[in-house]
Amino acid sequence: MRADAQRNIDAITAAAVDCLSRDPDASVNEIAKAAGVGRVTLYGHFPSRADLVDAAAVRAIADGAALLDAVDLDGEPRAALTRLVEASWQLVNRFRSLLLAAQQTLPPGRIRSLHSEPADRMLGLLERGQAAGVFRTDLPNPWLISVIQNVMHGAADEINAGRLDATDAADLISATILAALTPPGRRVPAPTRVPDDSA
Repeated sequence: MRADAQRNIDAITAAAVDCLSRDPDASVNEIAKAAGVGRVTLYGHFPSRADLVDAAAVRAIADGAALLDAVDLDGEPRAALTRLVEASWQLVNRFRSLLLAAQQTLPPGRIRSLHSEPADRMLGLLERGQAAGVFRTDLPNPWLISVIQNVMHGAADEINAGRLDATDAADLISATILAALTPPGRRVPAPTRVPDDSA
């Protein structure tokens, strides 16, 4: 691929992330203008709005990987999970309008595929907590991962609908997920008071 074509693609996808993160209904014209290219150039690389939304979602997830890579997943599994959930929520919250655009535009299977790497990261921590006896084992792990993702996406929907304050979301998400993962009959720990053996 020619260097100028790659520059155009980078500019278009960056503009798509920016525009769709502010407005899930941002038009192709708006994105082309923000990227500094014409509609013909944009459509030459992304034949449909769905292709553009897909590329923006891929870029947002790739950009967020550095934040998730920096999360300390060692120590007590519940404390590590709380840290990972809080970092994951930062990304979901930052890109919640883009997520809405993806949900409106892309098939559910594609959205699941885009989330496969973050899901695998969460699964590894879930399995470690199960081995330590602090996370439940009576429900299938794919279901538990789906619950975690849907709690975060549900919080984004509630914020978009004006029913939840973004500043309250992280604590509510952590409390809900820890409750969902606690083995039946066990006391649910307070998210902010979970001991961390790595300290």
